[in-house]
Amino acid sequence: MRRADSVPVIVLLTVLVALGPISTDLYLPSLPSLMSYFSASEADVQLTLSIFLIGLAASQLVYGPLSDRFGRKPVLLVGLAIYLVASIACMLAPSIEFLIAARFLQALGACVGPVLCRAVVRDVYGREGAARVLSYLAAAMAIAPLLGPILGGYLQACFGWRANFAALVIYGLGGLLGAATMLPETNHDRNPLATRPSNILETYLMLAGQRRYVGYVLSSAFGYSGIFCFISGSSFVLMGMMKLEPSDYGYCFAAVVAGYIAGATLAGKLARKTTIHRMIAAGGAIALVGGLVLVALALAGVDTVMAIVAPTTIYLFGVGMVMANSMAGAIGPYPRAAGAASALLGFTQMSTAALVGAAIGHAADGSQMPMVIALALSAVAGPVSYWTLVRPWKKQEV
Repeated sequence: MRRADSVPVIVLLTVLVALGPISTDLYLPSLPSLMSYFSASEADVQLTLSIFLIGLAASQLVYGPLSDRFGRKPVLLVGLAIYLVASIACMLAPSIEFLIAARFLQALGACVGPVLCRAVVRDVYGREGAARVLSYLAAAMAIAPLLGPILGGYLQACFGWRANFAALVIYGLGGLLGAATMLPETNHDRNPLATRPSNILETYLMLAGQRRYVGYVLSSAFGYSGIFCFISGSSFVLMGMMKLEPSDYGYCFAAVVAGYIAGATLAGKLARKTTIHRMIAAGGAIALVGGLVLVALALAGVDTVMAIVAPTTIYLFGVGMVMANSMAGAIGPYPRAAGAASALLGFTQMSTAALVGAAIGHAADGSQMPMVIALALSAVAGPVSYWTLVRPWKKQEV
């Protein structure tokens, strides 16, 4: 068994945190083909994304308290086993309805990665250390959405959509074996009352009543919602409307993700030199600029690939600076409830993004406007949440 702060364990945590992104981004190039294969509507195919986020959101509320009570590792192994079985079901799906149901089950397993790995980082590194490690973790795990659509595009072109889910089966099996053999238990201050329904409710109500916690959570949630706007709508806009090939779409997606990697990497480098407040404020301002430029170009009638990709890259650069620092600010003050704090953060983040994704699907009109407007609104809502809920109290939190 490795040390919790060793490089191999950090690599494993990166793999597990990326369960959510890789499970969505890898099969994005297959979304248009799913419509024709199953004779499904765009809204039905988009539901395979939104239902995944709903599953991620709901199950996090369970995994967090369970890990506070029983430890991180046993709960993690159960979740990874669920993910593996569900990925096999997705690969063999005979209908769009079956695929939607299997995606929900897949999400129930996938969410164990991000929620418990954030808690593990908090266990090992504390609050300020967590901000630095989560920033680097975010940059490293972005390799999954950077390469996922490219690999998914080639798998789609060569073998069809089922090959993308076969790749997720292999990914899930590797994560399960790695967690079983390498990850030590990091929760050495277990809370025996964490799984009592009354205690769970009390903990969540306590967190929801903390103004700064809510501000950090909403900053992260709206940042991720903007990312999900691009995830859920970009294949239909770039491949459907602008006629990009699946492989070319993958490269455009990678360019946008590179912006996120750059922002998260910069946040990690600045973590020892400045406060999380300054990085959230700066990142929010950059994201706002990207969102406003994106919607301005769309309203001006500039319907080109670069008019989508360039402003979205700027937006993701800012979000890369915001998200890890918001997570650290939210989870840091609660060492005995790190699992619950991470779970409620994840629930809010995923459920908000799921609602945004569903709205984009139902508002689809063959243009880029539903995606663009939703992303711009997210770019505004994130900084507003921070400046109204967190910033007034920054002097009380270092």
